[in-house]
Amino acid sequence: MKDEKIILRIARDATNEMVVRTGNFYNIDIVDIRWHVNSQPTKKGIRMNMKEMEDVHKALSKIMRNRNEYDNIEQDV
Repeated sequence: MKDEKIILRIARDATNEMVVRTGNFYNIDIVDIRWHVNSQPTKKGIRMNMKEMEDVHKALSKIMRNRNEYDNIEQDV
């Protein structure tokens, strides 16, 4: 991958982390979000082009806006 840039690392524990990176793959700008174990990438993750990322961003933004939607609803016990 050309022009690779790590945007974010989130440690889960001492050996596992999620890495978000951007780059260019076959002349397509991409975003890669992948779990790493002992600093090695795993098959668990997703790679998408920027158009797909725009759609995923919209969906995740919707989830974040509505995350407290059900917080104040009383549940029947």
